[in-house]
Amino acid sequence: MELSPWLFMFSVLVKASVIMADTNGQDTAGLIGIAASWNTHPSNWVGNDPCGEKWIGISCTGDRVTSIRLSGTLRGGKPGTLSGDIQSLSELQLLDLSQNKNLGGSLPSSIGTLSNLQNLVLAGCSFSGEIPQEIGQLSQLIFLYLNSNRFTGPIPSSLGRLSKLYWLDLGENMLTGGLPIFDGTNPGLDNLTNTKHFHFGVNQLSGTIPRQIFNSNMKLIHLLLDNNNFSGSMPPTLGLLNTLEVLRFDKNSQLSGAVPTNINNLTKLAELHLENNQLTGPLPDLTGMSSLSFVDMSNNSFNASDAPSWFTALPSLTSLYLENLGIGGQLPQALFSLSAIQTLRLRGNRFNGTLNIGSGFGTQLQKIDLQDNQIAQITVTGTPYDKQLILSGNPICEQGSSEKYCKTTGQSNPAAPPYTTFKNCAGLPPTCLSSQLLSPSCTCAVPYRGTLFFRAPSFSDLSNESYYLLLEKDMKAKFLLHQAPVDSIALQNPFIDVSNNLEMSLEVFPSGKIQFGEQDISDIGFILTNQTYKPPPVFGPYFFIAQQYLFQNEVVASKSKKNSMPLIVGVAVGGAVVVAVLLALIVIIAKRKRKTHNTEERSQSFASLDMKSTSTSIPQLRGARMFTFDELKKITNNFSEANDIGTGGFGKVYRGTLPTGQLVAVKRSQQGSLQGSLEFRTEIELLSRVHHKNVVSLVGFCLDQGEQMLVYEYIPNGTLKESLTGKSGVRLDWKRRLRVILGTAKGIAYLHELADPPIVHRDIKSSNVLLDERLNAKVSDFGLSKLLGEDGRGMVTTQVKGTMGYLDPEYYMTQQLTDRSDVYSFGVLLLEVITAKKPLERGRYIVREVHTALDRSKDLYGLHELLDPVLGAAPSSLGGLEQYVDLALRCVEEAGADRPPMGEVVAEIERITRMAGGGAESASESMSYPSRTPRHPYGGDSPAEYSSSGLPSSRVEPK
Repeated sequence: MELSPWLFMFSVLVKASVIMADTNGQDTAGLIGIAASWNTHPSNWVGNDPCGEKWIGISCTGDRVTSIRLSGTLRGGKPGTLSGDIQSLSELQLLDLSQNKNLGGSLPSSIGTLSNLQNLVLAGCSFSGEIPQEIGQLSQLIFLYLNSNRFTGPIPSSLGRLSKLYWLDLGENMLTGGLPIFDGTNPGLDNLTNTKHFHFGVNQLSGTIPRQIFNSNMKLIHLLLDNNNFSGSMPPTLGLLNTLEVLRFDKNSQLSGAVPTNINNLTKLAELHLENNQLTGPLPDLTGMSSLSFVDMSNNSFNASDAPSWFTALPSLTSLYLENLGIGGQLPQALFSLSAIQTLRLRGNRFNGTLNIGSGFGTQLQKIDLQDNQIAQITVTGTPYDKQLILSGNPICEQGSSEKYCKTTGQSNPAAPPYTTFKNCAGLPPTCLSSQLLSPSCTCAVPYRGTLFFRAPSFSDLSNESYYLLLEKDMKAKFLLHQAPVDSIALQNPFIDVSNNLEMSLEVFPSGKIQFGEQDISDIGFILTNQTYKPPPVFGPYFFIAQQYLFQNEVVASKSKKNSMPLIVGVAVGGAVVVAVLLALIVIIAKRKRKTHNTEERSQSFASLDMKSTSTSIPQLRGARMFTFDELKKITNNFSEANDIGTGGFGKVYRGTLPTGQLVAVKRSQQGSLQGSLEFRTEIELLSRVHHKNVVSLVGFCLDQGEQMLVYEYIPNGTLKESLTGKSGVRLDWKRRLRVILGTAKGIAYLHELADPPIVHRDIKSSNVLLDERLNAKVSDFGLSKLLGEDGRGMVTTQVKGTMGYLDPEYYMTQQLTDRSDVYSFGVLLLEVITAKKPLERGRYIVREVHTALDRSKDLYGLHELLDPVLGAAPSSLGGLEQYVDLALRCVEEAGADRPPMGEVVAEIERITRMAGGGAESASESMSYPSRTPRHPYGGDSPAEYSSSGLPSSRVEPK
């Protein structure tokens, strides 16, 4: 077929553009194919010359792409995948896509064709499925980071072919099966004699640990097999790993048998974790292991013995944890005099006789826990020990003893509050925008935030700020060494998590600017994830999980723009330009016609709200601003996918930035949404009335061009529900939960008691409680709310609406709505907060579950099985829980008159918070936490509505 003249010219231009480009055509095609499988890509990925145009994250040698570094730079939208087009980049040496949670799916087997690849860094993504066997073909691979994903299935035996591998990290996945070894045909992990890091913790690996897996030729320094399901015994070949520095076998509940007697060959070992297994035989002899700093062998079944001699022969020991092992005899005084010792946790043994700490105890010794032993006396010589000593459960603590060491709480030196980096502000600190935080240098900026997980720290005194000051200084120096534009580092809230990792929040602030660019984030993410940064030795191995960073000008290239890349080169050719412009004009005109048609249709359906003559149909405004459609279109970048932060029953929610710099959330309705015009008007009217720090603020709304949109303050940490279910990455311990629930209660109490007239929310639930950057709770979603008291009564007859599981049974039966209906919903929320369970799931109702399990004669009222495991089950760490449960059950009394008013609820939660040692302040006054991009914090769950004309399809039985 003969080409028309302009098509012929177009084909010539395309060919010429490839010839003139600095990048190999195969590599260009591969990158374009990869980008097509993502919903977003860096802002300057346009054109057809990645090398010449210096695409963000792309490095080249000559005309070939040799490095892709895009850590944390792919934002928003639905999850993307890694396309099989990756095989086109045959010269690729480094691939870093880490910290992109919206990148998932299965890894393509074609990744095994990248014969030059040395670094494969996919940590902190959402990849799933099995790890491809083809990765074993990457013969040049040195670093393999696949941790913190969702991989399932076995560890590929083909990894044993990676003879140059230095670091192998498969932790924090869902891998199953055993550890593969060489079977005469297929390779195994025992072939990896040059590898120094085996990080396999927090998976579902099982089976016995084969003795062949370890040999004297191996150079392992980190062996992490914790938090799995291994069974059988520890192999004696473990003693051949004389280079080992960190060993974790903890939390393998079926691991049994004796510890190999040659374990003390590991003279370089610094951290030894064997706790929470079923190990038997004699207590291991650790004589000669002079490098040991941290030892935990608690909760095993070793043969009972007296205190071993090696107790006092470990000069580097900071932490000795030997709980519930049945060890007897008298504790040697020299144990307390070890120069580095910080913590002794020896509860649940048979230590007896006289406790003599002496006067020469170590200056760093902060805690001695000897609960539940057989100590009959204590001798005090010289300067008494004035730190934390716990002897409850020993004969010395007779019933009624008033000695402070006989109490499990209220010690003379309780743990210091979590560390927070000091802000160096002279005088009054500046007021930052909602999207910014105050840096340690006392400047306002948008930090890169995330969480550091240290897998084997060598210290246990978390109150010693010298460790964190050292880490801050060292980390900043390393960033500057790698020329990252970093001004300062902030660390916050260190704690030991359920996996026995030291976890702390990290904030990295930019230097010389308010906000990091895409390349900056890529560089910082690479430094932290690819272990380019090495922390001080006391912190041990770590991994990093980032929060999504919000770039100031996020640009998403549409498919039409991708398809028009080759036309850019033809700008100088007049004919091609004319044709392109004409075509573009035709498309634009057609789209505008369609848009006008759609807008007219929507305007007709919307007229009932904003065009009626009756005053009651027009929102009554008190301070909310009216936006035009064009204004909101501009601040959300034309409602781009990059700014899409979730979907609720009302429609989509978009992030936007006002000209003032304020971040907002724009909730845009869609045709057929579950929230109608009445709810839309209700929310505008009510939120424009209320102003409280625990109620989400309405910035404005839009009634322009047939649109109905609500504009709220932007709340970065999502919903309470997402935190309780672990979806948000925000961890809430007991004190944090109390502060969040206190803020929620204050918000509801304001609606009931200070708003004029009073307001009943009618849909209190965990997905309608938002958490800001400092975990300050904000009550949201007022679409179902009602005003009370306008007629002098405290109730109103109304159609029953609410959400299944939280609904007040009295309101449902009588259709009489009072403020005590909110109290009932709040009581359900109280129970949800401590259990992290849905109120109603598979026929199990949380109120009934708690009533059934409740036993007030036991610790924590016997609710151990119902409590969220994240909270832990130690009564001493859950101060005030019993009073909390009592309050919750008062709130869910069947009769509304028997429920306390919210003002009384607030006072009681403040008292409980003080009992827990957290003070009565709200979260905003006490802490901050790395924020995240919420999925749909403004839409909430679609409320289950109940008509007063009949029963719901599956009725809730509250008790």
